Amino acid sequence: MDPISLGIVIVLVVGAVGGGIYLQRSARRRAEQRLADARAEAQRMYDRLGGQVMNLGGSDDMAVKQSLVDAGERYTAAGSQLEQSRTLRQYELAGETALEGLYYVRAARIAMGLDPGPDLPPLAAARAAGQLTKEREVDVQGQHFKAGPQPGAETPYYYPGGYVQGRPVPGGWYSTPWWKTALIGGAGAIGTLLIFDALFSPAFADPGYGDFGGDYGGDFGGDGGVFDAGGGDGGGAGFDFGDFGGGDF
Repeated sequence: MDPISLGIVIVLVVGAVGGGIYLQRSARRRAEQRLADARAEAQRMYDRLGGQVMNLGGSDDMAVKQSLVDAGERYTAAGSQLEQSRTLRQYELAGETALEGLYYVRAARIAMGLDPGPDLPPLAAARAAGQLTKEREVDVQGQHFKAGPQPGAETPYYYPGGYVQGRPVPGGWYSTPWWKTALIGGAGAIGTLLIFDALFSPAFADPGYGDFGGDYGGDFGGDGGVFDAGGGDGGGAGFDFGDFGGGDF
């Protein structure tokens, strides 16, 4: 190979190696920036939740107290998750836990008759679960259960919406936190499925509560539905954060 050709080959090889190193460094910088952004956003949500939890209280209303208890649990959980987080996904889950806590704070403010504040970003686990739009009362195994879109003496337990054992549970106010038993699992989870069926299945309801379709995966919307799915993408949220954020932790 003549010196000119050899020089061209060397230049091409050096250029290719240099280009590869540059692309690798650029990709690493972008990944580091995404991680830093996710960490900062999770920390922002966590700090915001802490300020809200500290500033609210002093009410004897059961709905207010219970919502603030749940918000405090999310605050503790989000703090623990932030300490353990190392990956982008883990920081996202920590932020989601803090955001869920902010939903409970918002519920407490509503129960207190205060301005709920600006709208919150949608929870990933609640996008396709919808919100209750009508009151429901059912009897299951000798126990009375009630649910509705507003807090009250008979419905002091708020749930922001999500999936419980693969089934969408709409956000709203309930007479008892029956979903917690399902999240823990065990024999008690069977009873929660009966409650779910009674509250949301047309087999137990009157015809005015909409078409739930198939295995609770049909049309939750419409004016006559028991709850409004809000146009979310049912394929996007296949997990539930439960009481403490769940996920990778």
